[in-house]
Amino acid sequence: MTSEQEQLKVRQQVDICYQQVEAVLKQAFSRPRVSFSLRGKAAGTANLATNQLRFNPILLHENLNAFLTEVVPHEICHLVAHQQFGRVRPHGKEWQALMINIFALRPTATHQFNTQSVTGKQFDYQCGCGLVKLSIRRHNKVMRGETQYRCRRCQQTLRRFA
Repeated sequence: MTSEQEQLKVRQQVDICYQQVEAVLKQAFSRPRVSFSLRGKAAGTANLATNQLRFNPILLHENLNAFLTEVVPHEICHLVAHQQFGRVRPHGKEWQALMINIFALRPTATHQFNTQSVTGKQFDYQCGCGLVKLSIRRHNKVMRGETQYRCRRCQQTLRRFA
């Protein structure tokens, strides 16, 4: 888990990034609420409706420098794009322009962190391509008969591997 010092660094970086945004766009922005309650494989999320940033404390601890230089600006650009342009595609041209023009970052939709430490229990399923792993959440939905999943490559319905 993250230390208070790591969380403080992220909060400070959020403020630094917003100062940078405001200097470039010559406009004031309200600061988001920041929390460290995100679980799973995502590094961070931006809630546009509530102006909130959530970060994954485990991935933060394992990747502090990348969080400060990449994840924080990435999530801030989501909030700024929403406040500037309204409803836009999450990683669309407006968000990409902010990433490039304000932070000089390559606009990538996902991180490349090792997520082994945050990967939950997985279940084996199969299709024409071979073995596919499903998360416990997806497995439970299949077991309850709520849904079926298809392979992205061969489009066959995934079957529980016995």
